[in-house]
Amino acid sequence: MLKRIALLIAFVTAMAGLLAVGPASAAERAVLGGGSGIVLGGEAMCTLTTIGTDSGGRLVGITAGHCGEPGMAVGAVDRQELGVIGHMVGKNKGLDYSVLEFDRNKVIPVNRVGNVTITGIGTPAAFPNVVCKEGLTTGNTCGVVWGDLLQSNETWTQMCVIEGDSGSPVVLGTTLVGMVNAYVGFACLGPELGTDIDVIMSDINAHGGAGAGFRPI
Repeated sequence: MLKRIALLIAFVTAMAGLLAVGPASAAERAVLGGGSGIVLGGEAMCTLTTIGTDSGGRLVGITAGHCGEPGMAVGAVDRQELGVIGHMVGKNKGLDYSVLEFDRNKVIPVNRVGNVTITGIGTPAAFPNVVCKEGLTTGNTCGVVWGDLLQSNETWTQMCVIEGDSGSPVVLGTTLVGMVNAYVGFACLGPELGTDIDVIMSDINAHGGAGAGFRPI
């Protein structure tokens, strides 16, 4: 009888150990989507614009170019214990965007973060549309679109953004139309400006390599 009890206890213990392996392993991955906070080079904190796959089958993302330099390691703000989960692999200083390549074994890509869901990529929004963003610092904010005030590759809006929100996805409904790059004057008072996503995608496709043929999750 005692031997049977001992065997039963051993069996239950072993099963509990096996069941614990699944969740623990799954937990060792960062959940990332447009609006997630990321760390570049172990210092600069920015926001991921979007994540998806390119024509080469790579898991890639986009953020503001001024957040770092090619070769820099990428980490997740809310899962920094995971260490390096990707690298910046490309940058366009003029359009102020960068391309990130992620380790599929360390990242779970999603299309919704906070109050922003991305189901597709579109053309720039125009006045008097209201767009929204999800950012690392100020979260979900919305504002009216002023339009392309200075150059055709940027759109100005009245969304509240501050440092750390760089790279935030700008959406009209669930369509990604741009990214946050800067604000003018005073944070959350002066207008926000950012590069139009269709311009970014066209430039990535023209250069080829990581990010070309990008499709959001």
